[in-house]
Amino acid sequence: MVDGDGAPKMAVQYELRPGQTRLFHELPSGLSMEVIAQESDSKSGGDLNPPLVFVHGSYHAAWCWAEHWLPFFSSHGFDCYAVSLLGQGESDAPSAPVAGSLQTHAADIADFIDKKLSSPPVLIGHSFGGLFVQHYIANMRNKQSTERDGLFPDVEGAVLLCSVPPSGNRGMAWRFLFTKPIAIYKAIRSMAFKGFQTSLPLCKETFFSAAMEDHLVQRYQELLKGSSRMRVIDVWQMNASLPAPVPKSSVQILVVGANDDFLLDAQAIRETAEYYGVPPICVEGVAHDMMLDCSWEKGADVILSWLEGLRKDQR
Repeated sequence: MVDGDGAPKMAVQYELRPGQTRLFHELPSGLSMEVIAQESDSKSGGDLNPPLVFVHGSYHAAWCWAEHWLPFFSSHGFDCYAVSLLGQGESDAPSAPVAGSLQTHAADIADFIDKKLSSPPVLIGHSFGGLFVQHYIANMRNKQSTERDGLFPDVEGAVLLCSVPPSGNRGMAWRFLFTKPIAIYKAIRSMAFKGFQTSLPLCKETFFSAAMEDHLVQRYQELLKGSSRMRVIDVWQMNASLPAPVPKSSVQILVVGANDDFLLDAQAIRETAEYYGVPPICVEGVAHDMMLDCSWEKGADVILSWLEGLRKDQR
């Protein structure tokens, strides 16, 4: 893994699917952020529909969206862009103990949108990526509080997918401690101590459904191992700045949870939905990594239906 000279940074390379390109967006810091792009299969559809910007969570990178969801949504008329946050995937890494903060990650996403997209996108954030999306939309109308001259371009909507709730993960950890002590032990071992990297059963339990075939889990486990060269965020520092203020804007928000999610319980999904005043949708038969799971179409169909309704509302 080599940073800064254009050499590959992931030990296991992700081979792009047909129609996908890997771009590198230069940020104001001078660091480059990997973006996997796949344009709409329909020229007219790409012009009519908002672009989609996908934001991953911990131990993931842009490739996790490129596997299934970029081909799916591009085939339905959406230009798609999946980013790798700094220190993750093929993006450069900052000279810091962690990759960034809520503020810096959201600002990096904003810089890409401002400079590379011609129309407001829909943001789709998974797990901790959902928290970065929440911080983004909270700052769209609160521009004085941002770190980079308040530049957070408008978005058409936001999808919070198996997202860390607005209060962070402390409340959930305490609930698990008293109600699911074995689960919290496994979650800490898997995520904090990276046990998912060495144990195939733990990796499967953490991210995927029981029906997921082991050879697929093993493939993704190898990609997950190489995706994060440094912690994406300092969780303790993050919790001190939460919750983010409810956005005072007309942004439409969809909250989606997975029925078999090992890391996020139903109460966390309800908290997020209640915070934004929307009903949550729980997808049956999928786990935390909804976009990679064996029934990945289920979550994609829910989002596509919501996007079609969003488009009708704008006409």
